[in-house]
Order: sequence, then C-alpha cells, then structure tokens
Amino acid sequence: MKCYNYNLNNKNLENVINFEKFKDKKNILVQIFCGNNHKVFKKINSYIQKKLPQATIIGATTDGEIIEDKVTTLNSIISISIFDKTSLVSDFSTLEDSFKNGKELATKLIKEDTKLLILFTDGIKMNAEEFLNGISSVNNKVKICGGMAGDNSEFIQTFISCQNKILKFGSVGVALNSKELKVYNDYRFNWSAIGVEHTLDKVIGNRVYSISGMNPIDFYARYLGTDVAKNLPSTGIEFPLIIKDEFLNTARAVIKKHKDGSLSFAGNLKEGDIVKLGFGNAEMIMQNPIKKLKKSLEKINPEAFFLFSCMARRRYMPNFIQIEIEPFSTIAPTSGFFTYAEFFHKKNENKLLNQTLTIIALSENTKEKTIYIKKKNSKKNSEYARTVKALTHLIEQSSKDYDKQTKKLHKQKSYSNSLLLSQKQFLRHAVHETNTPLSVIMGNIELYEMQYGKNAYISNIEVAMKNIFSIYDDLTYLIKKDQLDNSKIKIDFVDYIRSRIDFFSQVALQVKSNFIFNFTHKDMPMFFNESKLQRIVDNNLTNAIKYTFENEDIFINLSKENSDYILSISSHSCVIQNPKKIFEEYYREEKNQKGFGLGLNLVKRVCDEENILIDVVSNKDITCFTYKFKGVANEDIIA
Repeated sequence: MKCYNYNLNNKNLENVINFEKFKDKKNILVQIFCGNNHKVFKKINSYIQKKLPQATIIGATTDGEIIEDKVTTLNSIISISIFDKTSLVSDFSTLEDSFKNGKELATKLIKEDTKLLILFTDGIKMNAEEFLNGISSVNNKVKICGGMAGDNSEFIQTFISCQNKILKFGSVGVALNSKELKVYNDYRFNWSAIGVEHTLDKVIGNRVYSISGMNPIDFYARYLGTDVAKNLPSTGIEFPLIIKDEFLNTARAVIKKHKDGSLSFAGNLKEGDIVKLGFGNAEMIMQNPIKKLKKSLEKINPEAFFLFSCMARRRYMPNFIQIEIEPFSTIAPTSGFFTYAEFFHKKNENKLLNQTLTIIALSENTKEKTIYIKKKNSKKNSEYARTVKALTHLIEQSSKDYDKQTKKLHKQKSYSNSLLLSQKQFLRHAVHETNTPLSVIMGNIELYEMQYGKNAYISNIEVAMKNIFSIYDDLTYLIKKDQLDNSKIKIDFVDYIRSRIDFFSQVALQVKSNFIFNFTHKDMPMFFNESKLQRIVDNNLTNAIKYTFENEDIFINLSKENSDYILSISSHSCVIQNPKKIFEEYYREEKNQKGFGLGLNLVKRVCDEENILIDVVSNKDITCFTYKFKGVANEDIIA
C-alpha cells in the first residue's frame, strides 16, 4: 500500500498531480477534502473521474483540511491510496430516513472480508446517530471511520460525493475488502466537563427543548454569555454537552438553532440524561498523541493515516492544533479533514462522537516496525502556549476541586436526609403507638368517674392527659400534613370555639384562670378545614393557659367585620420580647415552660396557607393574639 497526498492550494489539478503514475493501477482510493465552494468541489470530482476512471472516489466539504503536518482552511486536499491486497467498493444512499439510509448503504457495501468502511454524510440534515445505527443493524463488527461534512461553520449546506455524484443530502461510503489489510483505530477526546450537572427535561431524537427547566438557548446564554447564545450554532460547537458513557465520554455539539429556542445536536440525546458543559483541555490537546499509541502502531507498521477531527478542536486552538497532527506525519502519509461529527467503532458498537480526533491507521505490510518519537524544538508561540496550558490546568484543577467538594456536600446531604427520614419515621411510629395507651387512659378515667366520681387526683390526671392530647394532635398534623384531607366543611365558629373552651376549661382551672368568651353574633358559620382550625384555636388556648398570670382571666373575643371574622385571645402575662420571632420553629422565650416551640410555628403555617392575618400586641397590661380570617363569612351561608 502507498499513499500520496496533494495540496491544491488554489492551483490547477493538472499542475499538482501527475496522473500518469496512477493510470495502470487498479485498486485506487481517492478521497477529496474540499474547503472551497460547491463549484470547485464539483470540478475536482469531474476532473479526477476523467483522469482516473478506474478509481474509487469519495469526498466531502470541510471545516478545515489535514495534509501531513499542516492544517489548512478554504483549501482542497486530494489523498490517493494505492492498494496491493485490498479491493474497493463504493456507493451512496439518498434515503431521507437516517436509519434506513445507513442500512441501505451498509447492505450495498459490506462483504464477507470487509475490514473497514470509510463513511461521509451531509453535515446538516442527517441524524448521524440513527445513520450509524442503520449500519450496525446490518453488521456491527466491521470498523468504521469518517464523519459529517462541513461548510466552514456556515451550517447552511454541505456536500458529499461518490464517483461523479455530488449530493446535498445522504451518505457515501467505500468498503475496504481484504484478508491482508491491517486496520487500527483510536481516538482522542481531551474535552473536559466543567460546572454543575444538568438534566435534559424534554428531548426528541437529537433536538433538545428543555435543560434543567430552561430553554436551551437561555441555558447557553446563562452559562456562556449572550454573545455565544446569539451566534449559535457556530459558537456552541466549542462548548458541547458532555454525557458519561459506559465506554467513553460522549460530547454532543450544537448544529442547529430553532426559532422556538430549541437546539439540534450532532447526535441523539435522551430525556433524563445528566450532562455538563465541556471545554477543550488545551494542556492535553498539545500532548504528543503517539506516546500512548506507540505500541499498537508498531504492531501495525502504518502505511497511511486518515484523521477525522472535530471542527471545534481547530477553532478552539487555531494556533496549536497542528501540534497533535504533526506526529502522525513523521510515521506515514497523513490526510483528513475537520468534521461536524466523527464516526468511531469500539467493542462491536458504532459511535457518533463530537470534539474528538479519530485516527485510522492502515497497512498491508506484515512486518512490525519500531517507532521513534521525535521531539519538536520549535519555540514559536512558546510563551503563549505555556499561558494557555496554565489557564487550562487552572480550570481543570478548579473543576476537580469543585467536583470533590460537591461529592462531599452530596454525601453530607444524603446523611442529613437519612437522619431526618429516620427521625420522621421514629415520630410516625411513636405517635401511632401513643394513640392506643392515651385512649385507654382516657377511657379508664371516664369509667372511674362514672363509678366513683371525681377527686383531685383524677382531675390532675385528666388535665395532664388533655395537654398530652393537644401535643399529640400537633405531632399528628405535622407528620401526616401531606396525607390529610384538606377539604373544607361548614363550621359554626362560635360553637367550635365554645367546644374547645369546654375541653381546656379544667386545664385552665388548674392555674386558677377562667375563659371569658364574647361574640358579636349568635351564629357565625364558615367553610374551613377543621384540622387546620384546631391548630389555631388549640395552640392559642394552651399558650394562654401556660403564660397567663395566676388568678387572671383569659378573654376570647370573636367578631365579624364585613366578610371577615376576627378572633382574639388576650390575657395578662409577661411581655413578649420578640413578637416576630415567636412564630419561628423551636423558638421559646420562657425556657422554664415545657414544650417544643412548634405550636405557634404550626399556627403560622396554617395562617399563611389560608390567608389569615396575624397581629400580636404585648405590653405590661395585656398580651393579645389577633387572627383575621379574610373572606370566610359568606352571607349565603348565614342566610
């Protein structure tokens, strides 16, 4: 096998290529990598077809070209490979369904001894992942390479070719059939994930409609700035979404922006995918790729390299991208182009990649060869290169530190959540188990009073039990709040307060207090949730009993103003120092009083949910809690 690469550089083909040297050759593969316009591409195809009618010809428009140790743009490269022990078959497909397109092309190309498929598709309309799935449906063992055509980051129209056919849409390919041909493939990613994880909320195929609750364009604007978002897709190709894969990290670059704010990517995504934004790791990109590939390449003894690299790599590091291209040309003739997505094969699976450099090494030589890595002594842009490397290293290390801290916080959060869940579970069981003994005690008190009458001991037990029942009701409400029936029923406010006063009157007598209940209307009906109303009334009555001075009465007033009911509970007690803080969870001003500090917090929650206004007045003469039930006094109910 021999490979010859030609750089047209705006010159005429006849002045660059001596076609006479190939006229007697049989197995000729010609690859055209064209960064010029459609007319130039068509002219090159026609001329080569005329000069080498026996050749197998495929081509693609590009976003940059690779020839030996150089990277070019707006140029055309011709790669001519002569095989001794390999036959070639080329074909194309223009089916609109991407999966069927790949299936049809694979059916036409793949033979029993096919070692490699070189595949090019258009770079705009084709769903390349579905295309590769179509290839796999026919045969998932044959290695593939190639990529999606480019149009110099215009994202308007790309072209591909097969023999004398120039296609705007579809796919072209060539099969390399041989028992002798050795094929080695590899790739370099060197794109790092950075920042927080995001979830893809709505996805159809390769089109994303929502990312972490955000419009995709707004997502890019938020994290990369409005300039990047405005100039998508050309700017976004350098900052793809990165998804962790079973075998390798996969990037998905933007290829199209839609008017509804959605974005199409070069490859499918799934709802629920966890992604991060990516950036090019310049420090890794500038490392010699041959170092890691050396042993594998020595076994194959390459006679040609075909490189298919993402356009983002060239655009991200235009001054240094040839650093990762140069080492290949020191071993064997090297050519390729910068794509809109790359095709790769690993472990019987065809993969669509973005941001990568994919490498194909070919050889019909049976001997192995020692490869010597040459050191580059060029000092050109060395200071700038060091700066770029340093900044990249800073970003990479900061990202690692951030990830480490995030994992630590997640672990702590998980532990805290576990503790809270255990606490809630314990409370749920404790409250459930408390209900039965409380009911038994109260039942036995009532039986005892029926048989023997009341005495001081039984009265004390009964008062204590009512306090426990009040706490029990609060805990039950807290634990089962989300499962409780929130429906509202018709309640007579006057009768309801009177019933709760009766329940706690004996408790009040224990501290030598009396309830004085005043109301402006005999009947004050409303629709309200009874469990929520009990939280407000019971907590205020028990608090008044706790904090009212001995031998002082507790006044409960209920009045009506238009469609509002106003409930106030007042007494003479210690002055509240922080009226705003008493509704906070676990806050208690008087530490010597028993309780959890949860009652008024529960009251505040209910009032917020039901649009009830709260007012607290506390001075040396009076402490008064007032609750304004807005709009609950419906005239139709009263009538």
